Amino acid sequence: MIELKERTKNLKNVIIEEIAISDKDEIVPFYHIKRSSIKKLKKHWASGIGSFDINHILNHKNKRFQVTREDIEQIQISCLSFSSLIKKYEIKKVDKLMMDVEGAEYKILKSINYNEVDISQIIFEKKHFDGSFSEGKKLGEIKNILITNGYYISDIDKENILAKK
Repeated sequence: MIELKERTKNLKNVIIEEIAISDKDEIVPFYHIKRSSIKKLKKHWASGIGSFDINHILNHKNKRFQVTREDIEQIQISCLSFSSLIKKYEIKKVDKLMMDVEGAEYKILKSINYNEVDISQIIFEKKHFDGSFSEGKKLGEIKNILITNGYYISDIDKENILAKK
């Protein structure tokens, strides 16, 4: 977090919130790869894997990524709902909302009141909607909600979707 704050300190329109976005305001356990395990796992991207579900991280295990429970650290993290965040800063319009939240996309997108804020584009990862590396009913439900709220849906690639007004 210190590095992010340093890189953005001169940007007038950037506010750093040390929270996670969820479907409600709460404090919850969050799991991530320990710094000491990143070198052992031999994957620089391991530092970016985190989830509210420890099994989501463990499900990334494969022949070339041998993650175990010993490689994962649990912390408590404060969450705000999307609605609470936009109310806090009196946000009425969002040009682009991007999400890659390792399976929490469903809860967040379902919780948004699309009449409360004008979001022009939403880009989100689809590959973990119905569990790790699984797409199904929840993804279909979110697509229907977005279409009902005036969005056109298109695949960007195998993993990501663009919803655009």
